[in-house]
Amino acid sequence: MIKKTKFKDLIVINKDKFKDNRGYFQEIYKENRIKRKFPFVVMSYSKKNVLRGLHIQRKKPQGKIVSVLKGQIYDVALDLRKNSSTFGKVFKCILSAKNSKSIFIPPGFAHGFITMDKENIVIYSCTKYRDKKSETTIIYNDKNVNIKWPSKKMIISSKDKKGITFNEYLNKYI
Repeated sequence: MIKKTKFKDLIVINKDKFKDNRGYFQEIYKENRIKRKFPFVVMSYSKKNVLRGLHIQRKKPQGKIVSVLKGQIYDVALDLRKNSSTFGKVFKCILSAKNSKSIFIPPGFAHGFITMDKENIVIYSCTKYRDKKSETTIIYNDKNVNIKWPSKKMIISSKDKKGITFNEYLNKYI
């Protein structure tokens, strides 16, 4: 089942699990529901309290289906589409293996998450390949974005610690 949000084209996907005595089977993506191609699929493994993001590709923005195969994440998407009615606003939700939710984040959003379980495996199906030259990180603790992360004990890469502010992004790229 697809649930629309106040963010144009950003949707939450509630997936059914078909369980039996062996385990379960679950559909992650159906092309007839989300009319997009996903040529690039990546996965991350993280221990608890790892924060990744907020990442965006400026020149070749990616749409993403984000799903959790193991664990739980607090997922965040920042709308950077300049003509959007939700420009500068943040969508957040909890995705987990248990709640069987995924989200589709359309191109033009910065994306990030923090992991909440001991072990977390996240899979991203992307509409474009990685373009390292146009990658930018918005700093996770920007006061203008004001994300209330569920943990104060965060493990953050040096690259993500060096992210730019939302205002710097606006002045440089919009």
